[in-house]
Amino acid sequence: MLEVELKPCFLTPKRIQPQYPLFVYLPGMDGTGQLLRSQTAGLEVGFDVRCLAIPRQDLTTWEILTKNVLDLIHAELEKSAQRPVYLCGESFGGCLAMKVAIQAPHLFKRIILINPASSFHLRPWLTWASQLTNLVHPCLYEVGALALLPFLASLQRMTRSDRQELLKSMRSVPPETVMWRLCLLREFDVKEEQLRCLTQPALLIGGGQDRLLPSVEEVKRLNTILINSKTVILPHSGHACLLESDTNLYEIMKANNFLENSAEVLESFQLKDAVR
Repeated sequence: MLEVELKPCFLTPKRIQPQYPLFVYLPGMDGTGQLLRSQTAGLEVGFDVRCLAIPRQDLTTWEILTKNVLDLIHAELEKSAQRPVYLCGESFGGCLAMKVAIQAPHLFKRIILINPASSFHLRPWLTWASQLTNLVHPCLYEVGALALLPFLASLQRMTRSDRQELLKSMRSVPPETVMWRLCLLREFDVKEEQLRCLTQPALLIGGGQDRLLPSVEEVKRLNTILINSKTVILPHSGHACLLESDTNLYEIMKANNFLENSAEVLESFQLKDAVR
């Protein structure tokens, strides 16, 4: 696993496609950006994909994280400015995506939120447990990660390698970073009037079998606030739904008419080239 130790950066796939819309993925609590790997090939049909990677020792605020993400996006757009940007945040990254979008709404043509952890406060036991994590001996974190796995994902819907990658990512985060990111979730706050200022299309995806957070309830709540949003419920999916074999984010977007024309045109060109 790639370790990022200095500051947040974008992981760049081997295929750089500056003529495509930019797809920016903000990861969950692990912060590695590695867990999008099962979706990358599908997304590259119509996007130039970037995954945020947050250093393992990063203990910065929401405000600094937001600025770091915006700086990275601006750096990408300096290379190829005339293209739309899709912002996608999952779990912890869903909270960060809201902060980023509110800070610079003009940058984004589309927003995707997947099981956003803005529902953290709706699980009182999580809030209570997160306040006790500083009492847990570091040696127990690896055991705890294994115990938490069934709450994070529908394991039967994942390949063995993806289950192992999820566990590896969870164990890669030091205890003090886990505590800090839990603290950020406890303190996360975005005003409804700020969200209502986001007028671009938003796709809100919730796992119907999410055992960690009430994601279905949360995406439905956000749907009543965001003025141009659509909700998609994946009835059999857990919290880490993008790791499930039957989940194809690009196809979900396509089925819900969420692809901007430019992405669809580029996809058709790519298919024609494949036929030739």
